[in-house]
Formats: sequence, structure tokens, C-alpha cells
Amino acid sequence: MAAPVSWRRLVYSVYTPAIAGVFTRISDRLFRARDRRGGSSVLLLAPLLAEADPAPRRVSRPAGSAGAQGTDGLCTHFRWMAEHVPAFRVPGTHIHILTSPDQFYQTMKARIKTAKRRVVLASLYLGTGQLEQDLVDCMEEALQLSQENSHAPNLKVSVLLDYTRGSRGQVNSRTMLLPLLQRFSSQMRVSLYHTPDLRGLLRLLVPQRFNETIGVQHIKVYLFDDSIIISGANLSDSYFTNRQDRYVLLENCREVADFFSELVEAVGDVSLQLQPDDSVSMLEGMVHPYKGDRQDFSAVARKRIMEVVNTAHVRQQLLNRSEDSEDEGMSEGEEDTWVFPLVQMKPLGIQVDEQVTQRLLTDAEPDSTVFLTSGYFNLTRAYMRLVLGAGPSYRILTASPEVNGFFGAKGVAGAIPAAYIHIARQFYNQVCQLGQQERVHLHEYHRQQWTFHAKGLWYYLQGQDRPCLTLIGSPNFGYRSVHRDLEAQIAIVTENEELQSQLQEEQEMLYRRSTEVSSSTFERPDRHVKLWVKLVTPLIKNFF
Repeated sequence: MAAPVSWRRLVYSVYTPAIAGVFTRISDRLFRARDRRGGSSVLLLAPLLAEADPAPRRVSRPAGSAGAQGTDGLCTHFRWMAEHVPAFRVPGTHIHILTSPDQFYQTMKARIKTAKRRVVLASLYLGTGQLEQDLVDCMEEALQLSQENSHAPNLKVSVLLDYTRGSRGQVNSRTMLLPLLQRFSSQMRVSLYHTPDLRGLLRLLVPQRFNETIGVQHIKVYLFDDSIIISGANLSDSYFTNRQDRYVLLENCREVADFFSELVEAVGDVSLQLQPDDSVSMLEGMVHPYKGDRQDFSAVARKRIMEVVNTAHVRQQLLNRSEDSEDEGMSEGEEDTWVFPLVQMKPLGIQVDEQVTQRLLTDAEPDSTVFLTSGYFNLTRAYMRLVLGAGPSYRILTASPEVNGFFGAKGVAGAIPAAYIHIARQFYNQVCQLGQQERVHLHEYHRQQWTFHAKGLWYYLQGQDRPCLTLIGSPNFGYRSVHRDLEAQIAIVTENEELQSQLQEEQEMLYRRSTEVSSSTFERPDRHVKLWVKLVTPLIKNFF
């Protein structure tokens, strides 16, 4: 293996350590491939000497695939995403759509128990009930086994939560995790992100119940070794039982898992660190989110987080380029799916998800169909213009009042479902005024004793009965998601027929429990909205 060493010396003499590390990783992969095939090392390294192509390579398509669109397949439609974000190529057979809260919960417990190297959990908060305690017990069991079993002595558990939501009440997310932090301090990390916008007099005056409206850590990522669940669901009992959300499991997708592990670590680095005595502190050299300068904190946080995104972007461009030039014996259609991570953190000056989502809606073809869902339907003005302007057919699914998460809440929060009725009516009226009723349809989800929290979209190209793209993760397409919170989701683009069928079944399962909204919907007595609720709706749109 003398050749890779000499190439390392050459690379390190020319490039910075970060870029050199990327080249080293690629060269190792290529030389391993050469060893298997007996090919030329010079030819294998040739792609690295050429300019990197910002787009991922065209994916081979089995004959008869539902994803076939013209001569260029899905590349023609979505290769532009790789210009903005990392593009990870994975086998579609490694991606599984989970459909129920219980399946989500049981999968997490099983994966935590068998984790050998890392468990990374990012959520808004961790609940305080028995189901949540069972989840904590699974972490304790895994950590205990790692100490007793030499097979997995290096298991690390990292938890990222929102500071305000995770600190609410006497019994809270922090108190749930403290025993683990005290017992396994060398293997356990708990980070509590605090928005830089909640500071000074505002932080003193806003009641604890409402301080999360200013901005939160909203990313939902659950990672176990090299497998990962991307979702919109929190770590709370209702999300494990009767609160419908969306969940996708990427199994044995190491590069995707590495990216999200590094992303959560970066956010954790600029967050408050929970200590075994329940105090919190910042890492040395980091700016405090509400005691330090607002602009300084955002600049440091943006640099730290975008370092992860940009490094992965460069690495994947080089890997896709090298794989394009040197096929490592891959069978046709094996890596038939792309995963694009989309991050939105506008308080920190990061708006990648917003840019990609706008481009996706802008480029959507007139004869295509977009199924879009949000538990809190409150499109930003930019998204609203794109939906109402022209383009594809839209089927928009939102929560009916009785499955809204705030239904029956006390005080001002109890008015939130009525405010969303008002928002839906305003949207429907705009659709009618523009004569778009045949193109834009609004649906309401109904399910007794359940609430609705699903978000994302499914994109069907013209003439196709299965979606080729989905967005899934934490964003709601609303003002908060775009402007206030930390969000992350993934775009999955696939030519894998089995995965397309899973996505189709997921979409149909949710819409099967819905009814289409018409003008008569808003004339029903239970849809009456009081004047004061209408007056405060603009406020609710910005904060809930």
C-alpha cells in the first residue's frame, strides 16, 4: 500500500488538512477497489485530478422502472439539488417507511439496545411519562452493556434538546436524563440549544409556557450506529401512541448517518451543556446564546454548522465524481436513490431548506402532482405565491380542528385550532378567487382520539402512479419553520420501485382518513371563529 501513502503526501502538501482528509478518504476507497479488481491505481486516481462535477452521477435504471422520465431519468429533474447540498447515493432497499407511532417507538427501543458505537437523539424535548422512561432505560441498558462487554466498550450517547422546552416544569427532560449523565459521564452528552432571540427583558417577561414561541431546536433525528430515523415526531408518549407523524428509517447508510451525527454535534457544540448537578455551561471558547453578543453567537454557530454542511458537500461531490468514473463492480440499479439533507436555521443565517423547497415548487411541472401535508397549515407568503401562482396540481392535507395538537388546551392556546380554521378559510377563499379549485385541493385529516402532526410532501411526475420524491423531517412550511426554529429534513429521490410503492402507500394511508374541504365546510357551526381569534390570528401565524 505504498501508493496511497505517496498520494497522501502529495495531497497534504497542496491542500488544507480538511480538503486533504477528503482526498485521503476517497483514495483509500479507490485503492481498496483496485485491490479487489486488480486495476490501475493511476486510472483510479484520475478523477481526483479533474474538476469536481457538482452534480451526482446518473443512476442506472432497471427496465420498466416507474421512475423513468425521458432519456435522462430523474437526473434531469433533480440534479440541481446537488449544487446546494450534499448528495448521498444509497440503495433504495435500505430505506424503510415506518407508518405508526408504535412502530416508530419499538424500532427506536430495539435499535438503542443493540447499538455498539453511538446513539444520537435530537428532538424538541423528551417527555416524562412511563414510555419515555422505558426509552431512557434502554439507553441505560446499552451503556451498561458497553461497560461490561468488551465487544462494545466505546458506546457514546448524545442527546440534543431545546433548552426552553426541555427545562419546563419541575420534572422535565433534564431530570429524566440526569441519572444517566451522573452514572455514565464519560459516555453521555446532553446539549440544550437556546435560541439567541430569547434574551434580555424578553427572556424575563415571557412566561415559561410560551417562551418556546420565540424559537426552538426543532430537528428530529434518531441515530443508532449507521442507521438513522428522520421524522417530525418528538420523544413523547403521544408520539409513541396516538399522534400521527411521518418516519423514515435509513438502514446501514453510514455516510448519511455520519453527516447527521456531525450536524447534531455541531449544534450541540454551540448549545448549553447539561452537567451532572443540573447546571448548564458553554463549551470553552463558545459565545453564550443569551448573555453574549447576538451577532457573535450567530456568526460562530453558523460557521460551526456550515463547516459540517460544506465539508460533506465537497466530499460527496468528489465521491460521486470518482464513482462516476470508476464503477466498483456495482450491480445495475443497486444505488438507485439519492438522499439530500436540507437544513434551515434562519436565526443563524442558514436557509438551505427554504431555498431548495422554493426551487422545487418553482420547477414543478404543470402536469405533475404534489401532495403536501402539515399538521399546522400556515404557508409562508413565498410558498403561498408558488402554490397559488401556477404549476402542478396540489393536494394539501392539514389537521381538522379536533386532531389539532392544541384542541382542548386551556387559555389562549385553546384558540389555536380556531385560528387555523381561519387560516384555512383565508387560503381556500384565495383559491376560489383565483379560479384554482380544479388545481389546488385542501383536505382535512380526521381520526377519533388521535392528533395529527405529519409534515412533508410527495412529488408525482406526469403520468406516474407512484412518487419519485419526498420531503420528510421537521419543517412545517410555515413562518416558524422558516424564520424562528432550527429545522432539518431530507429529500429522497428514488427510482427504486419498492421504495416508491412504500411512499405511495404512506401518502394514501394518510389521505384515506381525510375529507376534502369545500365552501360548506366553513359554514358549519363547529367552524365558527370568534372575532377576537381572527384579530390575533396574524400573531398566532408568526409564533405557533
